[in-house]
Amino acid sequence: MSTAIETTDDAVLGGRLRLLQPRRGHRVGHDAILLAAATGGRPGELEVDFGAGIGGAGLALAWRVPELRVTLIEIDPELAALARENAGRNGMGGRVQVIAGDVEDVAALGLKEASADRVLMNPPFNDPASQQSSPDARRRLAHVAGRDLLSRWIESAAWVLKPCGTLTLIWRAAALDAVLSALAPAFGDIAVMAVRPRPHAEAIRVLVRAVKGGAGRLPDLPALELNDDAGKPSSAAEAVLREAMPLALADPAEG
Repeated sequence: MSTAIETTDDAVLGGRLRLLQPRRGHRVGHDAILLAAATGGRPGELEVDFGAGIGGAGLALAWRVPELRVTLIEIDPELAALARENAGRNGMGGRVQVIAGDVEDVAALGLKEASADRVLMNPPFNDPASQQSSPDARRRLAHVAGRDLLSRWIESAAWVLKPCGTLTLIWRAAALDAVLSALAPAFGDIAVMAVRPRPHAEAIRVLVRAVKGGAGRLPDLPALELNDDAGKPSSAAEAVLREAMPLALADPAEG
């Protein structure tokens, strides 16, 4: 075992991936898999996953796109160690790099400016002023956003992305305006897909794709509904969460 963290060994993507993750605290959930499904990718490209945790989103994307190169960046060194182990045990160690460090100082982590084709991120997005923070330090770090954190992460994404590179992120639906504001200085061609718990319910998440150097906002895509009116998982959600299918927000060429 790579770390002293008590872990569980869990299957995601219908058993396609096996992930070691902490028994307590922040664990891989729907957000990571939805983010991976919303992110495009082609063989040979370099994708960088900001705040990767134990690698759920980045490894799900790497599984879907053979020969994609992925760099996982995680500030918690023990979670980064688990991400490295997860890459190896899923046969991706040769094309997945793991860096323990802070994405807000991405230039100091060995990445080159304008080197990545795509960035995906699931930043901490809970407001500590309006929500009670978790007593678990790792869960708190993964979920609670500091002042202007989103803008700083997006600035780092703009630095590492090539011209016309793509950023994909997931965020609280109620705070979409904050995302659009943070993207405005460097990104455009912004497409948004809402995620709803069931038909006609208020959205709980937004998936956002933006292009470095692009302009304006594209029409919103149809929302993803996780469950039907009876509370059963929708066929669209099952295709993503269990069958590893991409969402329409990913580039059309990726299927």
